[in-house]
Amino acid sequence: MPRLRAALLRAAPALGLFAAARLTGTLVFALWAWHIGRSPRALLATSWDSDWYLRIAANGYGRTLHWPDGAPMSDLAFFPLYPGLIRAVTGVLPIAYGTAGLLLSWLAAGAAAWGVYLVAERLAGRRVASLTVLLWALLPTSFVLTMAYTEPVMTAFAAWALYAVLTRRWLWAGTLAALAGLSRPNGVAIAAAVLAAAALELWQRRGRAGRRVWAGAALAPLGWASYLLWVGARRGDLFGGYFAVQDGWTSRFDFGAGAAHFVRDMLKGPTQFGYVMALVVTGIGVLLFALLLLDPDERPPLPVLVYTGVLVLITVGGSGFFESKPRFLLPAFPLLLPLARALTRARPRAAITVITGMAGLSFAYAPYALTLARMAL
Repeated sequence: MPRLRAALLRAAPALGLFAAARLTGTLVFALWAWHIGRSPRALLATSWDSDWYLRIAANGYGRTLHWPDGAPMSDLAFFPLYPGLIRAVTGVLPIAYGTAGLLLSWLAAGAAAWGVYLVAERLAGRRVASLTVLLWALLPTSFVLTMAYTEPVMTAFAAWALYAVLTRRWLWAGTLAALAGLSRPNGVAIAAAVLAAAALELWQRRGRAGRRVWAGAALAPLGWASYLLWVGARRGDLFGGYFAVQDGWTSRFDFGAGAAHFVRDMLKGPTQFGYVMALVVTGIGVLLFALLLLDPDERPPLPVLVYTGVLVLITVGGSGFFESKPRFLLPAFPLLLPLARALTRARPRAAITVITGMAGLSFAYAPYALTLARMAL
């Protein structure tokens, strides 16, 4: 406990910056929503995927809608941990499902920011860590951290699992990775990171690593794999059932072919700003990963690279809702390390200009995405 308390005290300034950024962005969004006669609470709690999570929490799995061509959209595409937590909270507190979802997301976002700080601090020091947390709070899609969505929950478990790996707490790493895997499909990234770290440990010790390493490695993929197998058993196709469900949502991994076709068509004529934003953010994410990977002096450890690389690969190589790609990159916070390092070395005026510009874009993008854009989130 003393170590945890000391870690919280070190992170407190960064967490204050995170809270200030997200509260400001939420207030700007709320003022806009009230201005146009919409409920900010309803928009944050029930928009897009949030509605699916709340229905699962209330009624369990079993809902299926259909595209105009008849293709099914099953709620089995959504992982169970977050709706399960919502149901648990409503069983204890006399609040609505949407309110419970928001409460969980806000608490998870704070826990995630703390985990992001600890990982970045271990890799690059306190100044870079504080800037990494602030930049993460100011991403264009950071408003998702204040919605009834799974990104804050998954990122919280993943960030703390990474920290556990870096500090050689293998049982914690495996357990937290398993929980991240129950949160979202791309939670498999942290399982891959723990497995890679365990494999490296075994190789370096010539297979003589302790039982905790083996146990952490065994635990890490259990959450993700167990849900895929459960869906497969329910669909009558143990290994392919979940991927068939995702295919119904037009979501599949095709090494970027679908995304390339979408971008080609998008560039042929007028398009929505959200699609352009998705392209720009995804491109910047790939560039930042290249910087993270290729800098020999500041390259992070293997588990950080694997975690980030798998998230980038899933985002770039997957087809489906192109506009959602920036949200899929939200848990990939190590991508911000090169930018945070650059800002610590830049002149104060340049750093302030970059941060102010990011804040303006972030605070303006939420009203656009949730009330003006005619596309999924």
